[in-house]
Parts: sequence; structure tokens; C-alpha cells
Amino acid sequence: MRHFGLKIRMAVVGALLAGFYLVAVAAAMVVFGEGILPIAIVGSILLIGIQYKVGKWAALRSVGAENLPETQYSQIHQFVEQVCQKKDLKKPSLKIADMGVPNAFAVGRRGDGTVVISRELIQLLDRDELEGVIAHELAHIDNRDVITMQLGQGIASIVAIVAQYMVLLTGENDLADFFLAVVIGNIVQFIVMLFVLAISRYREYVADSDAKAVIGQGEPLARALEKIHQENQQVQHSTQRTQRDRSQTQQNRRRDANVDQQVSALCISSPDRGFLQKIVSTHPPMEQRIKQLRS
Repeated sequence: MRHFGLKIRMAVVGALLAGFYLVAVAAAMVVFGEGILPIAIVGSILLIGIQYKVGKWAALRSVGAENLPETQYSQIHQFVEQVCQKKDLKKPSLKIADMGVPNAFAVGRRGDGTVVISRELIQLLDRDELEGVIAHELAHIDNRDVITMQLGQGIASIVAIVAQYMVLLTGENDLADFFLAVVIGNIVQFIVMLFVLAISRYREYVADSDAKAVIGQGEPLARALEKIHQENQQVQHSTQRTQRDRSQTQQNRRRDANVDQQVSALCISSPDRGFLQKIVSTHPPMEQRIKQLRS
């Protein structure tokens, strides 16, 4: 069975998310009575549906995505058509955007997906490397990863809402309870989202593996990930240099204090920061993905 280990972990995390949802529904029934059950179920479906629609629209709008001209990028369209034919997948709409960094992402469901590719990515990668990235995004659509993530995020929102109402209804319903409800809701949502993000990291490995199978080898995608990582680091360093230049006059007045702040701001590889970044990241470490592709 393909991806057996990942499927086991997905099943465990999925069961935990289902447990969170059932606890939230049970709590709502205790507070509001059994008549709330159909309302809770319908409300959950509507909430997830709205989040899915709004999320897709917002993602495309945020980058100013435009249709990828077939006359200018015929090779990309032909590659996508070939992959979709092999996977019995409806061809997603292809869009291009100026993102400032080499990137690509997929939104939508299996029958109505969209893949967005940045101009920077097309300029940076060789043809086989670009095909590896596109195959990765097509795998996300084929595996219904967007729907899976949206379902997890919806469960996190539902659990947070129920937690907030529990605080309000069991307290004195004053201003202090309101702020406490907001804090508790955010904490509960964060805890549930840790499991959702774990699913996201698992799905990245699966998409890498599926892309490797499509293009016949993992090396082109591994090289693409290396180039993307290096380019993003250069952009990050350039941004940091710009920020340091803007604070030049302040450095003249309090040089020692400003140096300490800059060093702290650059310490993204410290043990604590690294651990936190790993558990709240949607993607696994880049070096680990590259290692898996080359294994």
C-alpha cells in the first residue's frame, strides 16, 4: 500500500480531530439541549463551506492571480493535460501571479481546482524542475488536500466557538467573561490547529512522493526545492538589510542596544524558535523533503 505509514498517522490525527468535534457537539447539547444537534450539524457544514469558498477567493485575490496564457505557456498547459489524463483528473485552471518570490500553490477541489504559479518560479527553474513543482500541486488537488485542510480548520473554528459560549454561559456574562472567552477560544483553536498542521505536513510528503512518481524521479523536484529555498533566503536577507538601513540613525545613539535587538531578530535557528517553527509550520523541513526525494 502506498504511503502506508503516512496514512496511519493521518488516521490517528483524523480520529483526534473527530473526537474534538464530537466533544464540542456534546458540550453544545448539554448547554442548549438535544434540539441543538441538527442545528449544530447544518451550521458546521455551512461554516466549512463558507470558509472554503472565501478562502479560495481570498487566496487568488491576494496574489492578483491571472489566467496563464496558453499561447505563451503552451508547454505548461500540455504537461498539466498529460498528468490529468493519467490521473483521470479534470484539468484545473492555471493562473500566474507576481508573488515577489518563487512559489506555487493549489486551491479548490478535485473537480474544480486551480493552480497558481509565480512568474518568479517560471524564471528561476528549468523545465523538468518546474514540472516537478506543478506535479506536486496537482497531487494536492488529486488527493483532496485542500478539502482535508479546510475540514480541519472548520473543526478548529467550531471547537473554539463552543468553548467561547461555554465560558460566557457559565460565567456572569460581564466584560471580564467576554475577554476570558476570547482568550480561551484562541487557546483551544490553537491546540486543535496543531493537529491540523500536522496533517498538512504529512500531506506535503505524500504530494512530493506522488510528484516523484509522475515525473519518474525525485531529483528535479529536489533541485527545485533547493533553488526555491535559496531564493527565499536571499529575499529574507535583503529585507533584513533594508530594515537595518532604516534604523541607521538610531544605531548612532544607542549602538549596543540596537545590535542586541538585531541579533535577537536574526536568531531564527535557536533551539526554542526552531521547535516552535516546526510545530506550527504547514510544511516539513525543506532539507528533510529533499532527502526523501533523493532516497
